[in-house]
Amino acid sequence: MTSKLYCFGESGNSYKVALMLELCGLPWEQVFVDFFKGEARSEDFARINPMKEVPVLIHDGKRYAQSGVMLDVLSKETGKFGPKNEDERLDILRWTLWDNHKLSSQIGTLRFQINFIPEKYRSEEVIKFLKGRSQAALNILESHLYGRDWIATDAPTTADFSCCSYLYYPEEFGFTRSDYPNIDGWLTRIAALPGWKHPYDLMERAMK
Repeated sequence: MTSKLYCFGESGNSYKVALMLELCGLPWEQVFVDFFKGEARSEDFARINPMKEVPVLIHDGKRYAQSGVMLDVLSKETGKFGPKNEDERLDILRWTLWDNHKLSSQIGTLRFQINFIPEKYRSEEVIKFLKGRSQAALNILESHLYGRDWIATDAPTTADFSCCSYLYYPEEFGFTRSDYPNIDGWLTRIAALPGWKHPYDLMERAMK
């Protein structure tokens, strides 16, 4: 059965799931959500996801919201990119929650502020605050990856796909790969996995 992913190209959270689907070799199709025209906030979309967020995954007849849940579901079903024991499961969960709270949330909001809202509505104070928060999270990830190939185990897991997503985007948000050699090497290893694709090669963009 072909899965459906409600998403759009600029969404790093959507990319986490689209990438997982590709790396697992699962058939899927995009249902484009025109985010910047307010589709995700519409009452029609609320019937798909009352949280009014993307991504939404329809898989094996079930509907899932929140990218971390989707990554876990796909890993358990395919037996790929998951833990080998309980300690690994908890560490994958730890880094996924950290990413959702400390990394993707900060970088995603910062990138949105700098690139995707009209300049007259941007707040320099908010941008400065988010840059500080993003920098702190990137420094933690850079330190953690010293001497390690992967975030949570000795092999790639869903924790890696959760944390990496926004870092492949080309838009300016205060991140230069060469400034973070451990992150840079890690991103290169992920991109070398069979089936990897750039987010804009996987999903239709809402802003062209």
